[in-house]
Amino acid sequence: MRLLITGITGFVGSHMAEYALAQGAAVSGSVRWRSRTENIEHLVGKIPLHECDLRDASSTRDVIERVRPDYIFHLAAQSFVPTSWKAPAESLTTNVIGQLNVFEAVRKLGLKCRIQLACSSEEYGMVLEGEVPIKETNPLRPLSPYGVSKVGQDLLGYQYFMSYQMDIVRTRGFNHEGPRRAPVFVMSDFAKQIVDIERGVRPPVLRVGNLDAKRDFTDVRDMVRAYWLSLEKGKAGEAYNICQEKCWSIRDMLDQLLALTTAKIKVETDPDRLRPSDVMLLLGDCSKFRADTGWKPTIPFAQTLRDTLDYWRGR
Repeated sequence: MRLLITGITGFVGSHMAEYALAQGAAVSGSVRWRSRTENIEHLVGKIPLHECDLRDASSTRDVIERVRPDYIFHLAAQSFVPTSWKAPAESLTTNVIGQLNVFEAVRKLGLKCRIQLACSSEEYGMVLEGEVPIKETNPLRPLSPYGVSKVGQDLLGYQYFMSYQMDIVRTRGFNHEGPRRAPVFVMSDFAKQIVDIERGVRPPVLRVGNLDAKRDFTDVRDMVRAYWLSLEKGKAGEAYNICQEKCWSIRDMLDQLLALTTAKIKVETDPDRLRPSDVMLLLGDCSKFRADTGWKPTIPFAQTLRDTLDYWRGR
């Protein structure tokens, strides 16, 4: 089986590559010329990398024609919510137009491949009282340009399935964390700050944003297994929530991380870390995905926290 992973050098992409190789797949990845490759350095020689800017239609088509994949895991994106407020046009262009170019390449080449779209729980945005746990039928009320871009990706996937019968599965992943996560994301950010304090390279003050928001966290290694199953067993045209079906506040997550260090640390709110509008509660229902694929998460939240902290200790 031939696979193409877009965004293979990223957090999820690198874990997806490891998992796919373990399944015996022939894995290729698309990379930008400026992509940092430390996440996949241990896979050098095992994976052909193809330079590609997904925002460029001809570049995208060239890579897909070269690989002619059976599966595409479309993971490349501008994935950091705060950046989408600072660079909304870039976020929308990268996420929506980049995906459009993938679809058009597959369609015009006449390929019969399955495509997994890494959509997001941020699409749900403003969740009203009585709407949790969130089902796939919940209204989409995104509260950030990133969320809007993911709604665009999601609905574009549905449109290409309906219009051209393309074999597309949409996965709405809730928060996922673990080793290799960039330190701009909350769990990894806190873990890196703790390690920097342990090493004495920053004062013993941990800077935080909104600690009251609640999130449904899944380990990235469980998430990529779910992505694999979405193409192995998921139904074309469907949207699937993927989540732990449990909720932790950011404050609780931070308290559990702080319990894993002996350093004496003061916690302070940083106004620059507060968002213009924040999604206060994301708790998902993934019963539809479980019914169709048999997936269930296996890695406890406590292990994700320890592994994330140990990742930064090892850097």
